[in-house]
Amino acid sequence: MTETETLWLWLAKAGGAIAGSAISLAYVLPDDRREAAIRFAVGVACGLVFGGTAGLKISAELGIAGALGPGELMLMGSAAASLCAWWALGLIMRVLTKPRRN
Repeated sequence: MTETETLWLWLAKAGGAIAGSAISLAYVLPDDRREAAIRFAVGVACGLVFGGTAGLKISAELGIAGALGPGELMLMGSAAASLCAWWALGLIMRVLTKPRRN
């Protein structure tokens, strides 16, 4: 893989992460700027970290792995991981902070 191809994959990953995070903010508007910044940062970070893996898993589950190029896989996976990051963290926090019944 050349440096140019690697650069394009990173740009696709970053673009997907930013797009997914922005869409996530639009779905449920944050209460203030601080919350918006935190949610945006968490979404972008998760999109960058888990984007490749998410893209491969989604394409395999949909049976479209052979029809997509590496850039499309990165873009799709990063957007999906970024979009779902805040929802997953919210679910985890809700479960962990839930009062236990005796």
